Amino acid sequence: MLERVETGNAAAGGAASSTGAAAPVVGPIARRPLHEEAVDRLRSAIVQGELAPGIRLNERVLSERLGISRTPLREAVKLLATEGLVELLPNRGAIVAPVDAERLAQTLAVMGALEALIGELACAQASESDIAAIRALHYEMMAAHARRDLAAYFAHNQAIHLALVEAGGNAVLAHTYRQLNANVRRVRYMANLSPARWDAAVREHEEILAALTARDGVRLKALLSDHLAHKTAAVLAALQDGAAREAA
Repeated sequence: MLERVETGNAAAGGAASSTGAAAPVVGPIARRPLHEEAVDRLRSAIVQGELAPGIRLNERVLSERLGISRTPLREAVKLLATEGLVELLPNRGAIVAPVDAERLAQTLAVMGALEALIGELACAQASESDIAAIRALHYEMMAAHARRDLAAYFAHNQAIHLALVEAGGNAVLAHTYRQLNANVRRVRYMANLSPARWDAAVREHEEILAALTARDGVRLKALLSDHLAHKTAAVLAALQDGAAREAA
């Protein structure tokens, strides 16, 4: 996952315009900042457990694995700290943030209320093209589940939830949701590590899509709230089991 970050320039396209004139070949090349690439790689590594809670983030090792200097790496780590995925410790550097069960439960309770509002707004405000795009993401997610590709499944799953937020057309809600979701992405991924919970989540998403297609806001509100509640219960139970094993 933490393979070398590619920084090479892509060739510009040369398609003809509608007037018949060739599009310019030489023009500005979009280049993504290295620290943004590093944020994505490190975030995925933390969410998927490659970088475990409590582990120290060794700058030398990570800069070598990512193929970047320490400056963009440090910028990436600071951004991940704002998301709650990393803790910056005085005189000790950075560690992957431990999962705080109490704070997690509080955050997920707030997100449950947001999910309910998201469901109502999406059914009322989503365009047909919005729903079609969500349906396409759903089918991609189902295909990933069928081949048991958890990483791909999770990526499509997160895209669906974010698309539902955007379809509601409330910028403040979308901003708040994104901030909170950044803090719980890791545990949402953890919930699907249980095959039974993963399969149940897929069935719930089938119902979610059906309610959205029917524009049944009352039902979608309840389904999204229940979906997150089930995920919360699975994660908290897993954390309690882990704590019990450590204490034994």
